[in-house]
Amino acid sequence: MSHMLMSRKSHRPAPQFSVKGDLSFALPRVHELCGRSRRTLAIMVAARAQGPVFWIAPSWAADPLNPDGMRDYVAPQKFTFFTPRRPEDLLWCMEEILRSGTVPVVVADLPGMPGLTPVRRLHLAAETGANEGKCRPLGLLLTPGDGGAQGVESRWRLNPAHRTGETRWELDRLRARTAPQRQWMLQYSRQAGVELSDTN
Repeated sequence: MSHMLMSRKSHRPAPQFSVKGDLSFALPRVHELCGRSRRTLAIMVAARAQGPVFWIAPSWAADPLNPDGMRDYVAPQKFTFFTPRRPEDLLWCMEEILRSGTVPVVVADLPGMPGLTPVRRLHLAAETGANEGKCRPLGLLLTPGDGGAQGVESRWRLNPAHRTGETRWELDRLRARTAPQRQWMLQYSRQAGVELSDTN
């Protein structure tokens, strides 16, 4: 009877939003970015988007993004900023944008950890957007510290590792459904984009 459980359908890997090599994100899903340089990583990812980027952050945040500081990575005019006034509206706003399937990348800069149920809702919204909208949306949740949001497709941490004459970061893939934990040294330039090298 075991043969009846087998499917003749060939397994196709999920489409990916590729930044560079192993720095890629399954679509249409929601991923977590953490670490001291999480915003920098989100901007590097967003720079690869073929289309506009929607960035959601609380209106009460004391350190909003500075467009002048983004210019080395991406043109600021590519971004539309949303600043909800209530905490519960941060994820609601992201959910509605993902469900519309109108933009390729949606970022939510969160002051704390989202619950499992809201993350599941975000995944479902992204899938709806992919089926009914014009793109397969990528959702990025920015969380403080070393992250830890439940239910995310993957978790990435970026921390600065600069030294004299060299701007670089330590990138960790802390969790992924289909890949092991791994660490790289990351460098970035406007001309070459992201460059990854193994730390071993």
